[in-house]
Amino acid sequence: MRRTTVKAALAGGEGPGAIRVMGWVRTRRDAKGFSFLEINDGSCLTNLQVVVDEGVEGHDLLPELGTGASVAVSGELVSSPGKGQRFEVHAKKLELLGPADPESYPLQKKRHSDEFLRSIAHLRPRTNKYGAMLRMRAALGQAVHAYFAARGFAWVHTPIITGSDCEGAGEMFRVTGLTDAEAALPPKERAEKDFFGKDAYLTVSGQLTAEPLALALGKVYTFGPTFRAEHSDTSRHAAEFWMVEPEMAFADLEDNMDLAESLLKSLVRTAMNDCAEDFGLFAKYVDPTLPETLAAFVAEPFVRLPYKEAVNILCAAKKDFAYPVGPGLDLQSEHERYLAEEHFRRPVIVYDYPRAIKAFYMRQNDDGETVGAMDVLVPGIGEVVGGSAREERLDLLEARIRELRLPLAAYWWYLETRRFGTAPHAGFGLGFERVLMLVTGIGNIRDVMPFARTWRHLEF
Repeated sequence: MRRTTVKAALAGGEGPGAIRVMGWVRTRRDAKGFSFLEINDGSCLTNLQVVVDEGVEGHDLLPELGTGASVAVSGELVSSPGKGQRFEVHAKKLELLGPADPESYPLQKKRHSDEFLRSIAHLRPRTNKYGAMLRMRAALGQAVHAYFAARGFAWVHTPIITGSDCEGAGEMFRVTGLTDAEAALPPKERAEKDFFGKDAYLTVSGQLTAEPLALALGKVYTFGPTFRAEHSDTSRHAAEFWMVEPEMAFADLEDNMDLAESLLKSLVRTAMNDCAEDFGLFAKYVDPTLPETLAAFVAEPFVRLPYKEAVNILCAAKKDFAYPVGPGLDLQSEHERYLAEEHFRRPVIVYDYPRAIKAFYMRQNDDGETVGAMDVLVPGIGEVVGGSAREERLDLLEARIRELRLPLAAYWWYLETRRFGTAPHAGFGLGFERVLMLVTGIGNIRDVMPFARTWRHLEF
């Protein structure tokens, strides 16, 4: 008797015959002489119907098979006369693998609010919505690797523990091996006693260490967790999140924008085409406009405009923004969303930002006022990609670090990549969870993660 999954059984690729399948009970309906079980093992959205006739081995277990109980079913896979399903299983043997207390089981057939489900994040993957989200997350993660492999990028692993602040914002989690008493010592003594002999942090980006690898291998990408100790409780921010960060040697800002647009469109196609069943759930119950919106997303070119033009559009908008708009000011989420959602009604790439509001590593333009930076803004979310051409000229990079009063000695190794065989290069960071929000219509970053880590929340 072959062991199979619910997905394989419903597809019928193995043909009718004796099978053994395991899963969790979603519903049970009893009738005279037989019962119907719907079971699911997480391999797909649709449940598998099991017909249990009276007298079948294990039939006496049926009263214990409430929602959530796990079972093993051995029987015959046959064509189903019921609507909406090609195959069902006629049970020959029923086994109870793990009971679920029917009095306290928190997941019922009714729809639960996202807020409630966040409080039981250890159980919410069993719901249709979160099971679908996690399967899409897995598929898009694999699609990231496939995309870069097909284009000759090497997958590299950059440090999670770092001594450098990539963004210069200081919003980093400290990593320490000190006792409470040692942590209270003066800074110099404290550092000497700590594990690394210096201050260490969880990384906010793999970019700085990805750059030397790109300057050796040509094209690389890193895909892993990053961390930011930002006291923000918005629907778009988390303390722990995943980033896709490609770096390309011998590339400029135009190459960077082309890559970001191509990658985003590829991931959206994967969600729509390769995850059709799960995507259909989000299109039906979360955001009915998803199919139309994402079809246009992949069909039309992204708008590209310099920061100055974006500011002019925002200043001319007949809209009351909560944050001020003007030359030299950074764009806020409301500004980004206005450009993408209301003005252009499609994704927008804003580039050539003021030098004063951007990080030290971004390549300075000839005007002396702007840098070759870019952000990709999408409807419903705002920024989903941020990147730049990197400053490859040693003298300008050193001057910028000094100007921002950053510790020059901490970047000695970074500067050496410019001293020994510098080359033009560019890269960006793509927020993986924000892509998931884009393709599912889910409006809160907490709901596209298995276990969200956000400000003041560290359950599970």
